[in-house]
Amino acid sequence: MENKGIYQVSTLQALMLGYSRPVVSVSELLEHGDIGLGTFEDVDGEMIVTDGVCYRAMENGVVEVAPPDKGVPFSTVYHLKGLRTFELGSYGSIDALKTELNLLIEEDFGLNSMHMARIDGEFALVDARSESAYRSMHVTLKNVLARTQKSFCFENIKGSLVCVYFPDYMDGINAAGWHLHFISDDRRSGGHVFDISMKSGHGILDKINSIELKLPDEPVFDTYSLKEASGEEVKQVEQGSGK
Repeated sequence: MENKGIYQVSTLQALMLGYSRPVVSVSELLEHGDIGLGTFEDVDGEMIVTDGVCYRAMENGVVEVAPPDKGVPFSTVYHLKGLRTFELGSYGSIDALKTELNLLIEEDFGLNSMHMARIDGEFALVDARSESAYRSMHVTLKNVLARTQKSFCFENIKGSLVCVYFPDYMDGINAAGWHLHFISDDRRSGGHVFDISMKSGHGILDKINSIELKLPDEPVFDTYSLKEASGEEVKQVEQGSGK
């Protein structure tokens, strides 16, 4: 299969500033990748794409298969090849795991490239979140999550981490560094990952050097000033600061 690179729907800056209207449908999204992450129209839950299936983690961490016609305002997907495999031991935090992943891509001179990884493992703890829909225009993601976000923990669970890496200079298109979502082996539990305690894992990783960016077509998209969301706000949303 030809490597078509990452397919990105809209930008993180647009989502951060409140653009959560549908850009593509789930069925359209899956034409461009079999693994990835994102969210749904009106920020209606966390998206986990794996093995060509799009799942939605609801506000209580329960996972369902997303309907094919459900709208997608923001997502990153890719056809994973498994160009590199690796084994992982125990890691007591998400920061420790991200450091290890950074070392892996640095070995391949990849810090300025994009990467997609899947880690299948056993976890003592997964600290995660999801959220319910909040219909709004120009209400920031930070403020939406303050109203709708729910946090939960999964203990002694097997599952997969979907991991996306963007280099620092692409900050705003997506979050710089690693962004992780989790789904359990039984496909019943998942969400956006704040922290983990991992016992062991097996990973596959692709280095990616091309991207197709699908921006919204409607005129209202051009009313957003897409550099207004601060790095601190992105950090709060990604890491759950103040949750």
